[in-house]
Amino acid sequence: MPAPRAAAPDAAGQGQLRRPRVRPSLFSIALGLAGLGQAWHAAEPVLAVPAAVSDAIFALAAAVWLALVVAYAAQGWRQVQADLRDPVLGAFVPVAVITAMILGGALAEATPAAFAAGRVLVVIFLAGTMVIGGWLTGQWIAGHLDQDSMHPGYFLPTVAGGLVGATAAAGVRLPGVAEASFGIGIGCWLLLGSPIWTRLFFRPMLPAALVPTLAIELAPPAVAGVAYFALTSGAINFAARALGGFCLLMALAQLRFVPLYARLRFSPGFWAFTFSYAAVATDALLWVTIARPPGATGYAIAVVTLITVFIAAIGARTVLAAVRGQLMPEDRP
Repeated sequence: MPAPRAAAPDAAGQGQLRRPRVRPSLFSIALGLAGLGQAWHAAEPVLAVPAAVSDAIFALAAAVWLALVVAYAAQGWRQVQADLRDPVLGAFVPVAVITAMILGGALAEATPAAFAAGRVLVVIFLAGTMVIGGWLTGQWIAGHLDQDSMHPGYFLPTVAGGLVGATAAAGVRLPGVAEASFGIGIGCWLLLGSPIWTRLFFRPMLPAALVPTLAIELAPPAVAGVAYFALTSGAINFAARALGGFCLLMALAQLRFVPLYARLRFSPGFWAFTFSYAAVATDALLWVTIARPPGATGYAIAVVTLITVFIAAIGARTVLAAVRGQLMPEDRP
């Protein structure tokens, strides 16, 4: 989300040190990088890409994740509580543990020696995802939520959390846990989809800072498709095709949003695009790997190149914003 312009310091505040405000929406940076790592991992069977490429991306995601977690935690527990209760920012807090699940799953697959450690991390962070997702669900019910505060980011805590958890649990050979997590993700997708679409269809357009979250509408069918393949060892059947068809519909809807996106000024909120589009790329690469259509290699090259260039461009623009001091707002101590 873009940083609000800091107010001019008053006489009492002059000379005080300021510190950057680390908003939970910044966890989308690490999540997007982890999603890119998943896409490259999915491309390995078709393109014979060495695992070192996806491992390096996962390592970068882990480093960014750790830096953001430390900086966010340094703001104190009261700030975390305030963010969880915030009707806009609350949905982004669980992104930290969702990202950690992906990284734990990647660690488990890296080497046999790391499998046990990765499995433990998946279990811990999946449990954390469920706890935070459950709490936020209760908060949205009991907290007198204004419908206009809703945005597609509300899919993150339980829908993305449950479906990512299903993929991660399946990867560390916990099929029962994976199936339960898949059920949570699909169930919450069905429950949350209606009020979110009602808000988008019949209420005023999202404020500019939240317009990038429209990309998150694309995430549920794509992440569900990836999770379904993980649960079924790559079965192409009615359910896989149904999820793929809905993902295609949501991808076409994104084309209508291009004029809206083109009018936006760059902000860290652009990272909302990255995981959703990376999930589509991963799902597409899994389809190519399993179905092996004519020209599979060319399709895989095109998909992995496009998603890499897209996320690299957002990453480069983010680094430039950070160098200019425009990445995070400042809060007084």
